[in-house]
Amino acid sequence: MSVFIDKETRVLVQGITGSEGSYWTRHMIDLGTNVVAGVTPGKGGIEVEGVKVYNTVQQAVTATQADAAVLFVPPKFAYDAIFETLDAGIRKIVVTAEGIPLHETMMVRTAALARGAIVIGGNTTGVITPGVAMMGFLPYWIDRVYKPGRVGVMTRSGSLTNEATAMMVEAGFGVSSLIGIGGDAVPFTRFAEMLPAFEADPETDAVLIIGELGGTMEEEVAAAIQSGIFTKPLVAFIAGRNAPVGKKMGHAGAIISGGKGTVAGKASALRAAGALVADRPSQIGELFRTVFNQKQ
Repeated sequence: MSVFIDKETRVLVQGITGSEGSYWTRHMIDLGTNVVAGVTPGKGGIEVEGVKVYNTVQQAVTATQADAAVLFVPPKFAYDAIFETLDAGIRKIVVTAEGIPLHETMMVRTAALARGAIVIGGNTTGVITPGVAMMGFLPYWIDRVYKPGRVGVMTRSGSLTNEATAMMVEAGFGVSSLIGIGGDAVPFTRFAEMLPAFEADPETDAVLIIGELGGTMEEEVAAAIQSGIFTKPLVAFIAGRNAPVGKKMGHAGAIISGGKGTVAGKASALRAAGALVADRPSQIGELFRTVFNQKQ
């Protein structure tokens, strides 16, 4: 079972004829993803990496019954591309673009929630069920980092995810499903909103959260644990403990404002809810040993 993508998921790639779209389509196919269609307006009828291209999402869905989409389109086109996908009936969408205007992000999030859709991103490297399928642009050496296992992963980071997950895998624990929530200030989907999927997944025994300073998503995870929405063990690492107050660090969402969003505050809330919090990535494997020893 997967919380987002499996071998049966029929994936459509928007922007497939661009350099990024075509490159990562080949990589997704190599990793087992069932890519059934591509969409680029005006390019309908050609093939990219053996995948037929259509002019519109609706044409592609009608012809192939695609039920998920990954978007390799620039930020200024993302809003229209997402709504075209939602209007065609697709309810699983991964958006890689970084820096989508905030008001557009909010409108997309509102529309997705109203339609029961899950939109991942923006500014995400994607999602993966290791050994099964991937949507996004996780690197070619991914099979050395993301080994199949029973730990779900959710993250706001890209490169830090590789490091943190590698520490976990080195300790002997693999990944069931990984969701890159994304690093923009307002993600389309939040950590706590994906927790019920990991809670229900029989192939996930615990979850790793890779967070950052700024925002309140990690505190929302703590509240979900305290309310009983999520009951499985959870380990967290939160980056940015040495960041100066009021200064954005890397991602658009990584900024402390109004005294909220500090690493210390997030760590305190998670620990109070019963989660284990690593002070550095090298502690993650050790904490999962503790988790699974307690379960046994």
